[in-house]
Amino acid sequence: MTERTSNTADRPGAATVPPDRVADRYGTRPRRHRPWLPYALGAAAILIGVAVAVAAYLKFGPKDIEPEQLGYSVVNDSTLDIHFKVTREHPDRPIVCFVRAMDSDQAEVGRREVLIPASTSGTVELNATVRTTGRPAAGDIYGCSDKIPAYLRAG
Repeated sequence: MTERTSNTADRPGAATVPPDRVADRYGTRPRRHRPWLPYALGAAAILIGVAVAVAAYLKFGPKDIEPEQLGYSVVNDSTLDIHFKVTREHPDRPIVCFVRAMDSDQAEVGRREVLIPASTSGTVELNATVRTTGRPAAGDIYGCSDKIPAYLRAG
């Protein structure tokens, strides 16, 4: 008795079935026509691009308060003077800036909050003296805010 196998590739000399015969026997699926697909992909790409641009602008764009360090000088083993400038969008509002002193290992050895009162000028230059617990090696501006702690507010 001879066994029939459904796989013709196992038999030597057997020919493969042409694709046309398979299509004739089983039929073909109609090709889906999607004319909207390129438009949808283009719209999605534009939306993603706009979202990335907005996120970058919010993160790296102009800020309401922009501090800039102009320099610092070590006065002695426990004192550092920091010279900085602050540009703000609303000079009629007071702000607070946090300046700090670091030692040679970049550990913070002193910090000070500097109250900058309201003024008519959008940019002000300031000097701040920071008392330290160790020998300072560098100073910087940690940040500025318009949210002033109650203990810094006048009266």
